[in-house]
Amino acid sequence: MKLALNFGYWGKTPIDRFVEIAERAEALGFDAVFVAEAYGSDVFTPLAAIAARTSRIKLGTGIMQISARTPAAAAMTAVTLDHISNGRLILGVGVSGPQVVEGWYGQPFRRPLERTREWLTLFRKFLAREAPVAFEGRQYQLPYRGEGATGLGKPLSLITHPLRKDLPVLLGAEGPKNVELAFEAFDGWLPMLLPPGRIDLFSPLLARMKPGFQIVPQIYTAISHDFAAASRPVKQQIALYVGGMGAKDQNFHKSFIERMGFAAEAQHIQDLWLAGRQAEAVDAVTDSMVDEIALVGPEERIRERLDAYKASPITTLCISRGRDFEQTVAMMEFFAKAVP
Repeated sequence: MKLALNFGYWGKTPIDRFVEIAERAEALGFDAVFVAEAYGSDVFTPLAAIAARTSRIKLGTGIMQISARTPAAAAMTAVTLDHISNGRLILGVGVSGPQVVEGWYGQPFRRPLERTREWLTLFRKFLAREAPVAFEGRQYQLPYRGEGATGLGKPLSLITHPLRKDLPVLLGAEGPKNVELAFEAFDGWLPMLLPPGRIDLFSPLLARMKPGFQIVPQIYTAISHDFAAASRPVKQQIALYVGGMGAKDQNFHKSFIERMGFAAEAQHIQDLWLAGRQAEAVDAVTDSMVDEIALVGPEERIRERLDAYKASPITTLCISRGRDFEQTVAMMEFFAKAVP
C-alpha cells in the first residue's frame, strides 16, 4: 500500500508552506500529493507550483470538477501539466453536486452519470489524437450546432502532443452507479468516508478489478493521546459533508455513509445541520463513526487500525494534512514509518 497526502482546498487564505510540505512528502517516500477544489482555490495551479520544486512525487487532482472545465479545457490543462511535471499527473475527476454545479457554475445538474461517461470519452479522444474530434452526445456536441451557433465550427485536434496518451483518470464516486462506472471505465476510484471494514460491500466490483486499477481513499487523520480534541476537526468535516454538502433529498455523502452502516446517525446529523444547529450536528458525530472512518488517536491505536487498510484492496492511503505545517510534517513522518 502506497501513501499520499491530501491537501484539500484552500480556505480564506492559501495553505501555509504547501510547496515545502510536498517537498517533505517526496523526501519521505510518499507516492503522491492530491489537491482539491470547491468554489475557491482551483485544483491545478498549486500542483504546478509543486511540480516546479519536486521531481518524483505524483501530482493528483482530488477532485477536479468536470462542470468547471469542458473536456477540451481539461485535456489542454492536463497535457500541459503532465509535460511540465515529466509525466507525474494523476487526474482525479468528479461531478460534484447540484448546489455547486447549478449554483456556482451555472450549469444544469441533469443525468450526471451520462455526463461523466461522455466527458471521459471526449477527454480520451483528445489525448489519443487519432483524428479531429467530432462528437454527438446528449451532454456534449462537437462542433457545437445548437442555438446561436455560427455553423463555422470544425473538428480539431490537440496541437500539443500528450506526453502520455494513457494518462490515468480516476473517478471520485459515492453513488452505486458512479462507483460501478469507476471500475468499468476509469483507471481508479477516489472514495471518501470509506471504512476499510465495509469495503467488502463492493466485492462484486472488486472481483473484476482491472490490473493496475487504483483505489485511493481520502482518510481524515489526527495523531494525539487526547481523542476528544483530535477528533473534533474530523467530526466537523463529517458533519459538514453529511449535513451540509448537498440538498436534503440529494446528498451523495450522506447516502454513501448510510450505505456504510450509519443510516440513523447520518439522518440525525443532517436534520440538525439543516435546522441551523451546526454545533449540535458536530456533536452528533459519534466516536465510533470517527474510529471507523478516520485514523484518529494515539500512535498505537492508529497502527492497529492500519492493519485493516493493509489487508484491504486499497492501493494508496491518502491521509489528510494537519492543522499547520509542523503537525502535517510530524504526521507524514509517522505514516512513512508505519506504512513501509
